[in-house]
Amino acid sequence: MATMYDVPADDLIEALAEDLEDRLDEPDWGQFAKTGVDRELPPEQEDFWATRAASLLRKVADRGPIGVERLSTEYGGTKGGTNRYRVAPDRRADGSKNVIRTILQQLEEEDLVETAEGEGRRITADGRSLLDDTAGQVLEELDRPELERYA
Repeated sequence: MATMYDVPADDLIEALAEDLEDRLDEPDWGQFAKTGVDRELPPEQEDFWATRAASLLRKVADRGPIGVERLSTEYGGTKGGTNRYRVAPDRRADGSKNVIRTILQQLEEEDLVETAEGEGRRITADGRSLLDDTAGQVLEELDRPELERYA
């Protein structure tokens, strides 16, 4: 049986996003919200909400229990320094906590993630089985000889 560690992360996230696209609804404000202070525009992907949800589900499964603060740090970036004299270095900026929190709440409603009191969020048995089933499907579809030993 394949697990989420047996397949490349980008292929797993892409397959999970297709599954979660039907299960999660993007809020009305989602198409206008930036994903962090360091961004200039909102995301331009059509399936951004499902892709971010799949990525969050994988991160919670890998590093959980994990909180919104730590996840926003992982989805952050660098914000440019001052442009007056061009001497200030770039600064670190966190990702949008509202986007992350809203997606995690939707994943909780789908019973894929649960709240560990005082520790953050962790994956449920249903979430783990969804990840492993999707990983098995991805492994079957991949045509990469170096991954055949996991099949």
